[in-house]
Amino acid sequence: MRAWQVGELGEPAEVMRLAEDVARPVAGPGQLLVRVRAAAVNFPDALMVRGQYQVRPPLPFTPGVELCGEVVDGARRGERLIGNPVLPHGAFAEYALLDAAAAFPAPEALDDAEAAALHIGYQTAWFALHRRARLRAGETLLVHAAAGGVGSAAVQLGRAAGARVIAVVGGPEKARAAQALGADLVVDRRERDFVAAVKEATEGRGADVVFDPVGGEAYTGSTRCVAFEGRIVVVGFAAGQIPAPALNHALVKNYSILGLHWGLYNTRDPRAVRAAHDGLTELAAEGAVRPLVSARVPLAAAADAVHRVAAGLSTGRIAVLGD
Repeated sequence: MRAWQVGELGEPAEVMRLAEDVARPVAGPGQLLVRVRAAAVNFPDALMVRGQYQVRPPLPFTPGVELCGEVVDGARRGERLIGNPVLPHGAFAEYALLDAAAAFPAPEALDDAEAAALHIGYQTAWFALHRRARLRAGETLLVHAAAGGVGSAAVQLGRAAGARVIAVVGGPEKARAAQALGADLVVDRRERDFVAAVKEATEGRGADVVFDPVGGEAYTGSTRCVAFEGRIVVVGFAAGQIPAPALNHALVKNYSILGLHWGLYNTRDPRAVRAAHDGLTELAAEGAVRPLVSARVPLAAAADAVHRVAAGLSTGRIAVLGD
């Protein structure tokens, strides 16, 4: 089969190679062989290729951590499923493996590319907003990187929960994307100080919940505009800077700092992951959520797609389509 291979760690555009004769993976106990119909590109794909992710598959490996695939053999042949492929056989290939216990039916309301993009980003946003922050209707939600893959999911889920959503983006194209997602207020951080914008929009009260996949200045600024008894959910550090929280500031302003590592739920509480998928499937059927897929590219363009996501040049998700 054709599959992208990483034989040495480095920048995706430099070390990812498309091979034509990779052996098709063989399903072991509890695994399913699927034909990849679409793979959603994620920021962790670039981190894994660089050797900077918490999961480090042995070299050589095929990157790609999220897919929509069709089961090709066995009792479940023909089923369309979404999930995380079993590494080192990642999603940027013609075939991959899924753990049967952690694979979910692809929502009928979504096409292959959209379904592939529903899993990691939307599960992350779901757990961040509902499980960790306990977002309530009528509260103000501040979302950083709101036009990105996980940020766009948070915007839609915030709106579906009845929150007022303030979206922070970088640039006019991403501002238009956040507006189309339904954000109540969009702030282009290149043109306006988001801290001042949040305070003005909330009449000085601040944001009840902050969704932060960026870190760095986004986190620091959020501490200046979080509300009394507000909750800042730390989701990631796309800016490359891991903040050092001033805990005395959290004490004085009476806000909470919450961490969210969604992957842990797959082993610690898989029933909660399945329940979240059921909820997301219902919202997709209602039209309340639909992954923002900004580009659909062939398998041959996967390395460039990973580069674009890593460089912050994309909105929503880029989907690599199966042949």
